[in-house]
Amino acid sequence: MGKLNQKLNIGFLVLKIFGFIMTFVAVLFLVLYILCGMACSSKRPNAQRTFVTTMLETGKLKFVVSWYLSEEEINSIVASNSMGELNEEVDESLINIKSGDKVYEEHVNEVDAGNVTDNREYVENNEKIEDPDGDGIDVFEVIGRSFRGKMMVVYDPSRLSVSAKYPWGKTGQELHKFVINAGSVAGINGGLYEEGGNTGGKPYGVVVSNGEILRNKPKEKKGLVLIGFTEDNILIVENLFDDDLNSFSEKQVEELIERKKIRDAVCFQEEASDKNNHFVQLIINGEKREMNGMGSGLNPRTAIGQRADGALLLLVTDGRGASGHIGASASDLIEVMEEYGAVNAANLDGGSSSCMYYNGEYLMNSVTFYYANSSWNMPLALIVK
Repeated sequence: MGKLNQKLNIGFLVLKIFGFIMTFVAVLFLVLYILCGMACSSKRPNAQRTFVTTMLETGKLKFVVSWYLSEEEINSIVASNSMGELNEEVDESLINIKSGDKVYEEHVNEVDAGNVTDNREYVENNEKIEDPDGDGIDVFEVIGRSFRGKMMVVYDPSRLSVSAKYPWGKTGQELHKFVINAGSVAGINGGLYEEGGNTGGKPYGVVVSNGEILRNKPKEKKGLVLIGFTEDNILIVENLFDDDLNSFSEKQVEELIERKKIRDAVCFQEEASDKNNHFVQLIINGEKREMNGMGSGLNPRTAIGQRADGALLLLVTDGRGASGHIGASASDLIEVMEEYGAVNAANLDGGSSSCMYYNGEYLMNSVTFYYANSSWNMPLALIVK
C-alpha cells in the first residue's frame, strides 16, 4: 500500500509540473499574441510599419502578421515603407583598381615625365596609413541607432571568391569551415539558399565559382539578382529578369556570364510583396536608391560594396535581440556604405545567416543562441584569400 501511495504521489507531482509548464506556455503565448497585436495596431503607425516589414523579412515568421491584418492592409504597409527602382547597369569605368605598388610606380612615372612634383614619401605614407599592418584588410566597428556591425575593407578585390560545398547535398557547412578548408583568412555569408531546419545544402538561382557555373536555375525564385565579380575584379549587380519581369533562361544567363566575364557570383532576391520583402541594389554608380520610410524592416544584414579605388566593403550587422539590438534597415545600409565610399553596393542574404569570420574567430555570428559561436549551415560563402 505504501508503494502504491508513493507512486500516486509521484504521478500527481508529474501532473502538477506538466500542468505548470503548459500553463506557463499558454500564458507566454497569450502575452506574445497580445504584444504582436499591439505592434500591428494602426494606433501606432510607425511601430506597425516597422514590425510588419521586419516580420515579412524573416524566414519562418512571415505568417504572424496575417493573424491581425488583411492582405490589402499588409500590402499597403509594405508600399509605405518601400524602395524605388535602381536598375542601371554598373559602369565599370568608375572603378579604377590600383595596388599600392601601382600607385607608387605611376607617381614615379609622372615625376619623370615632369607632370607632378616629386612627393614619393607622401605616396608611400598614404598606403601605410590606410593599411597599417600590411595584411590588406582592415576591420572597423559600425554603430547605428538599432544595430552594431563590422565593416571589413579588403584593399585587393582579386582576393575575394565564392567557395561552395559542391556537388550540392542535403547539408551545407558553417562559414569557418569554408574559410579554413580554402586556406583563406576571412569570409562572410553569401547568396540565397534553402534553409530547411538549418540544413543549408542547396543555393537558389545562379552560382559561379572561379569561372565555373555550379548552378543555373534563374527561374527558381522570382526577382533573382546576380551579385559577383568580373575577371577584372569589378563588382557587378545584374538583374536576372527583363523589363517585363520575365526571368532569364539558362542560355541567357550563360551569355551574360560570358559577356561580362563573370568569375564569381551568387544570387539574392529583389521582391517586395506580402510574401517577401527582399531587396538588392543599394548604390549603383554612386546613385543611392530612393525609398519611402526606412525602405525595409529591421534585421541582421550582410552587404557588399566597392569603392572607386577597387577596395571591397564587406558589412555584417546584428539584430533580432542580439546585444539588445533590433537590426538595420535598408536606409542604414545605404548610409554606412556611402560613408565608407561605396560607388556600388548590394544587399545579400541576411537574418540568421548573417556572419563574418576573420583570423580564426567570428566577428559577427548567428543571432540564434545555439549557433552563437558558429554559423548556420550554408551551401556557399564569400571568402577572402
